[in-house]
Amino acid sequence: MDMPAVTRCTAESCAYNQAQTCHALAITIGDPQHAQCDTFYSAPVAGGDPSAVGHVGACKMSECQHNVNLECQAPEIQVGAQADIVECLTYQPA
Repeated sequence: MDMPAVTRCTAESCAYNQAQTCHALAITIGDPQHAQCDTFYSAPVAGGDPSAVGHVGACKMSECQHNVNLECQAPEIQVGAQADIVECLTYQPA
């Protein structure tokens, strides 16, 4: 199984975000209430691998229509701010 790519991230204050591209090798999505990006990290230094595009390593949103056994099956995802939370914008309740 291939991990879905993060094709766009608008969380500009994230250390892994450079030019709306996620450079964390793998992100985790979800907490008990929100499809938030658990990998979001605000820091003054750039993080991740600048030659890599981020992928979804795990998703804890079991009620999402793209989730099978806590793994994301969407072809790709987008991440961005919703209110004060950085979330998976591809999340769709089942």
